[in-house]
Order: sequence, then C-alpha cells, then structure tokens
Amino acid sequence: MNYTVRFSDAAEDDVIELLTYLLPRAGERVARRYVDQIVDHCHSFELFPERGSRLESKLGVRLVGYRKKATIAFMIKGDTVIILRIFHHGRNIDFDPDAPDPET
Repeated sequence: MNYTVRFSDAAEDDVIELLTYLLPRAGERVARRYVDQIVDHCHSFELFPERGSRLESKLGVRLVGYRKKATIAFMIKGDTVIILRIFHHGRNIDFDPDAPDPET
C-alpha cells in the first residue's frame, strides 16, 4: 500500500527556514540539493512509513533522523503520512507534541 505524504504548514516553514539558513553558508547549489534530499526522504515514507521511534508523550508521533543532521517528526493518519516538523541539527526548536492535531 502506498501512503500519501503531506507537509504541515510548520514543516513547510521549516524547509524554507532551512534553505534560507543554508544559502549564504553553503551556496545555492549545495543548499538546494541538501534541502531537496530531505524533502525526498520525507516522500520516501509513502512506501514504508512505520519507521523511526515513537514519541511517548504524544500517541502517534514518530521521529526519524536524517543523516545525523536533521530530525523529522511525523504521524500516520489512515493512508496519509503527515510531516509535522523538520528540525535541523543545532537548531533551537519549539515543538509541542501536545499541540492540537493538525488534521482537526
């Protein structure tokens, strides 16, 4: 079964912020390639979404690492994988796993 992968507004903001952060530090080609690879990794959840570790404080939220540089928070709802947040290494994060469900 293939799942549909959707990005929450916060995850889309995380992608934009990561690209904005990396552009002056790594250059456009490198920054875009790296961000595209993270997004592609998120889309790979359509084939095998039940990976990573579950976040105990919020039922259904899972965390998976990406190249020891980023953490992807997501949940599975029916046949949809919702990417909740993408946290890049060393970034000060504000993630409330008890926040309201993005689907309600």
